[in-house]
Amino acid sequence: MEKLIFHIDVNSAFLSWEAIYRLSHQGGTVDLRDIPSAVGGDKEKRSGIILAKSIPAKKFGIQTGETLGDALKKCPDLTIVPPHYNLYEQCSSQFFNILYRFAPIVEKYSVDEAYCDMTGTQGLYGSPVVAANLIKDTIYSELGFTVNVGISNNKLLAKMAGDFKKPNMVHTLFPDEIEKKMWPLPVSELFFVGRATTKKLFQLGIKTIGELASADPNVLRAHLKKQGEIIYLFAKGIDPSRVIGTPPANKGYGNSTTIPYDVKKTKNARLILLSLAETVCSRLRKDAVTISVVAVSITFFDFTHLSHQTTLFSATNITVEIYKTACQLFDEMWDGRTPIRQIGIHTSKANEDDGNFQLTMFNMDSFEKQINLDRAVDEIRGRYGKDAVLRACFVESPIYHMIGGIGREKLSVDYDEVEVK
Repeated sequence: MEKLIFHIDVNSAFLSWEAIYRLSHQGGTVDLRDIPSAVGGDKEKRSGIILAKSIPAKKFGIQTGETLGDALKKCPDLTIVPPHYNLYEQCSSQFFNILYRFAPIVEKYSVDEAYCDMTGTQGLYGSPVVAANLIKDTIYSELGFTVNVGISNNKLLAKMAGDFKKPNMVHTLFPDEIEKKMWPLPVSELFFVGRATTKKLFQLGIKTIGELASADPNVLRAHLKKQGEIIYLFAKGIDPSRVIGTPPANKGYGNSTTIPYDVKKTKNARLILLSLAETVCSRLRKDAVTISVVAVSITFFDFTHLSHQTTLFSATNITVEIYKTACQLFDEMWDGRTPIRQIGIHTSKANEDDGNFQLTMFNMDSFEKQINLDRAVDEIRGRYGKDAVLRACFVESPIYHMIGGIGREKLSVDYDEVEVK
């Protein structure tokens, strides 16, 4: 039986969920989805990034991930609302509960995006388009927000279809429709093709997905290595991956942060690395795993990117150990002059923490103390909240001590302090 895959994506999820809550529960009269608006940071301080935007905001060229300062230059009248993640978790849960009612297998791709394996359901719901519209309309009637549904026989094509015209639409992209619907698109629209790859493809004279599909794979491999092979197959609509209902165990853990100002001092960069290490390592210890590889990534003010990784002498989940390694990698990459916009710590080769660790002449006295210290800090934060204890270097610092998680002020929906129009 041929596979039938749906890709379902909430339209401007955070902003839609904010809009519905304000209209339904706060007496709001303005629908954020109908005006230039965005969910982001602090408009007065011009700090933070755009997390979600309305369709009217998109017409001003506002992009998810850009800074509030840049967005406000494009649209000075942009309505900015703060994020409230508890609300989004509730809406996401309701969204997935509906998907579980219709689909035998649901793969959670993100809080607002899923793949559904609908193979064999035609007898229950009718044609794929009828089933997709049924799911879409059920979500709207019960929850009040819209979704796009992409339909195909593999995940890649379903996702590409779901990204066609928005909002509140159903699109198909079966193999016999690729030439007409996908190949004329700019190569930048293809999944897994980012800004840097697009630039390289342009240099090779490849500007559309169709041109990529007809390119010489040996040339792509020579210029883009393994990624060249992958995007060549994607351009032809080939994707062997399956919809997986139960996610596999993490093989790596990481966090990155986009900084609302350009980092120009080593001291500030090191504080950011420490705050990222705090969050990453707390997750490692919570899942009782250790890692063997640490990587640091840097995105500069002009969006150029560098990354560097190293293999540790001994697997660990100790915050100080990973932080020191991250600092060494960072120092090897940064010239101390180029302003930094984003920093990340990523780890890989995760294995179960068996309680054993490798002693060396450099850590014999401190290793066990660090393990006990991390364990005590985790216990305190677990009982009283992650702000219950922090390192002294973060006192009076504008840098939050555990970047990558969600700050307490962003979790609760305290609309008494937010103007609802």
